[in-house]
Amino acid sequence: MPRYGYARCSTKETRQDIERQKRELNACGVDKIFSEYISGTKLNRPQYDTLMELLKKGDTLVATETSRLTRSLHQLCHLIEDVKTRQIRLEIGSLTLDYTNNKKVDAMHLAMFYITGVFAELERGATVERIRSGLENAKKKGVRMGRPRKSREDVPQVVKNLLPAYESGKLSKKDYALKAGITRPTLYKYLRLLSVEI
Repeated sequence: MPRYGYARCSTKETRQDIERQKRELNACGVDKIFSEYISGTKLNRPQYDTLMELLKKGDTLVATETSRLTRSLHQLCHLIEDVKTRQIRLEIGSLTLDYTNNKKVDAMHLAMFYITGVFAELERGATVERIRSGLENAKKKGVRMGRPRKSREDVPQVVKNLLPAYESGKLSKKDYALKAGITRPTLYKYLRLLSVEI
């Protein structure tokens, strides 16, 4: 029966490498890997949802860690009930829940799955708390959060060059944006920086 792997990282390719998971899944002999960069707490994950729709009775779902499948104990409980109802085999690392052909699963083995789910959620909670604490600490030190504010100096020269034609009525906003090679919302931002009434 088919063996499907699922790999996930929370942040973009430049921040986290998903290839290690893929290598480990290939070593487990999966037939196809579904992977994506998305939070493990989200309910709607395109690749995960596609995989879950694809799984049929007797298939195997493989992940390197519980946290790759979900960071929510609540979601893990639903996943376990789902694979049980659909008679699917679930492999996470060295742990296996085999519900194919209505097999009985050892209670201690099942408990281990739930424990890994608790730690996955706990780890995420600790990470969120560290980030929140770090941001609060930075704010108290006067560090400005978010994108740096733009000034008149940040306005492209082409926008400045075309400004007299706009102010004299020779250029409409639409033509101004087209000639400057920018979108209308961006033009409005630049005009505000130049203290021009829109």
